Amino acid sequence: MKDTPMKVLGISGSMRREGNTAILVHEILGHVAQKGVPTEFISLSGKEIKPCIGCEKCKEEKCCVIKNDDWHEIIEKVVAADVLVIGSPTYYFDVCGQVKNLIDRTYSLWHDRKLAGKKAVAISVCADKGGTRALETLEAFLSTHEYGYIGHIIGRGFNPGDVREDSIAMGSTKPIADRIVSYFGTLDD
Repeated sequence: MKDTPMKVLGISGSMRREGNTAILVHEILGHVAQKGVPTEFISLSGKEIKPCIGCEKCKEEKCCVIKNDDWHEIIEKVVAADVLVIGSPTYYFDVCGQVKNLIDRTYSLWHDRKLAGKKAVAISVCADKGGTRALETLEAFLSTHEYGYIGHIIGRGFNPGDVREDSIAMGSTKPIADRIVSYFGTLDD
């Protein structure tokens, strides 16, 4: 068992700071926090995350060499977290560009398997269609980094707050949170 308290990190990739994606991530984190597990929330809204430039220098440097943006600060928290809850709105049947940039830059962590063995939840939100495809991108990211998969949610909503009317998505947050909490309980044994 680790000496530091275990933590769940939630990331909302939506450019709407309090949009539907953030609502679902917050719901899961809220249920987890009620059980005494430390949580942290990051919104990618207002963050600058430059795209991967394919330079391959990360193989030598053991980290992404692109500087002067917010990626390094965010990814330090991802590496430190035991469980990642990552969500994205659906843009043209896939994750939004901000989330894709975050994911692409994690190639720099793949060489040393810095995320392997952690647990994760994926969330996609769509107005009507494309949520499944966006979820597949998130799942591919998690699988590539050898995360243990705890579950997923596909929410529906266009205007901020609409997802609250999606009873299936909202109802899925507590069971997923319970799975997260049970994971932490098994580590104490």
